[in-house]
Amino acid sequence: MITKRIIPCLDVRDGRVVKGVNFQGLRDVSSPLELAKYYSDNGADELVFYDITASAEGRRIFTDILRETARNVFIPLTVGGGIASLEDFERVLDCGADKVSVNTGAIANPDLIPQAAERYGSQCVVLSVDVKRVGGVGGHRLPDVKSGGQFHVFARGGREDTGMEAIGWIRRCVEAGSPGNPLCGAGEVVVNSIDTDGMRGGFDLEMLKAVTDVVSVPVIASGGAGSVDDFITLFRTLPGVDAGLAASVFHPRAAGADGEIPIRDLKARMAAEGIPVRL
Repeated sequence: MITKRIIPCLDVRDGRVVKGVNFQGLRDVSSPLELAKYYSDNGADELVFYDITASAEGRRIFTDILRETARNVFIPLTVGGGIASLEDFERVLDCGADKVSVNTGAIANPDLIPQAAERYGSQCVVLSVDVKRVGGVGGHRLPDVKSGGQFHVFARGGREDTGMEAIGWIRRCVEAGSPGNPLCGAGEVVVNSIDTDGMRGGFDLEMLKAVTDVVSVPVIASGGAGSVDDFITLFRTLPGVDAGLAASVFHPRAAGADGEIPIRDLKARMAAEGIPVRL
């Protein structure tokens, strides 16, 4: 049985890890290299780095951090942020990344995913999608998609509504290969729920189910984790989800964060609940 993965995420700006709520209000947390080593030593299955610095100078800082991390951390590393071309794929792969995450770049150029998958293999291409509910009748917690709303794809760090319906977009990116080369779509999907991001009220199960119903590649849940029980609920309710991704709830208090779920404790609880996991 395939084990479920636990993946910490590091949002890096100007050489530091930051955190926010609903993709806003970013504040400094810690050194990315120190956190990466901490997670590697404490049971994380993979790491995700998002470069959220736009300037050329910031890009050089991030490249240096990435190279140093790849030299010192020995679990798979996915890198995203500002990926808009095959040259960007090449840049982060050359720095030691195992997989490349693309979001806004694929929206601007839908051919980027099949081109990258053809050159590097679909297993290297991760589609990251920032999704938010738009329209419909408001419920007690989240707008109700069943009442006429839609899941929309957002770009530019969750600031811009593209108007695109998210589930169809995800399916197209996964199925982007040609009939002669069907494996040239995204090999993995990260679903980032803007509605639940940083709220610590649980993963967006409705959104995630909608995605797992239409794709056969691994799906990673992101946004909303606040407790060990949230991960247990995720994997029990949606066995089609392959991994849970979170940021600040994994960051240790010693690193300046305001909450902690020790990954080893989480995985021990998952194993006790019969959820397959690497201990």
